[in-house]
Amino acid sequence: MTTVRRTQQQRRDQAEAALLDAAAELVVEQGVHSLTLARVGERAGYSRGLITHYFGSKQALLERLAYATQLGFVPGLDGIPPGLDRLLRLIDGYIGALGQLKMPNRAFLLLWAEAATASDLARIFRQRDQAFRADLCEDVAAGIADGTVRPDVVADEVAVAVLGQLRGIGLQRLVDSPAVDTERLRRSVTEYWRRALARPQA
Repeated sequence: MTTVRRTQQQRRDQAEAALLDAAAELVVEQGVHSLTLARVGERAGYSRGLITHYFGSKQALLERLAYATQLGFVPGLDGIPPGLDRLLRLIDGYIGALGQLKMPNRAFLLLWAEAATASDLARIFRQRDQAFRADLCEDVAAGIADGTVRPDVVADEVAVAVLGQLRGIGLQRLVDSPAVDTERLRRSVTEYWRRALARPQA
């Protein structure tokens, strides 16, 4: 039987993924304030020396976790050009994903909520939110340019409102899950933004 040896990069990627999974679990179970490199390493089955080698500090770990937990939250958007259709797909997909919150996504929302009072997290999530709003603005601007979005719409204002609504729904889903029917909301919220933004047909 032939044993396929993993490359150094494959071993590193596997170890990093395991450490980030462990960090997400600890954030959900115990909160961000109890997170330490030693606890993450212990949960993942690696030494503290290894996690320190990969991330260097708790702050760097949190930054990597915040980035990693956002990746792939809304699948199926790759290849769709910016515009109203992409924006509505994002809204629908985001709320749909909240209906099946996985550990990394739960961790992201909890970290985002903590950022309001934790200065070490505030900078991380300010950057993440700025990037999210920039994507939303791009969709609105593209929609105005191609005539599918009303010309009087202010892209920056829409971006702030959409981001706030999506994250707010996410936090309610965490706190009071039975009260948030994501399948109904994904349709009604998407339709709301369609009506609010779409340029009337002549």
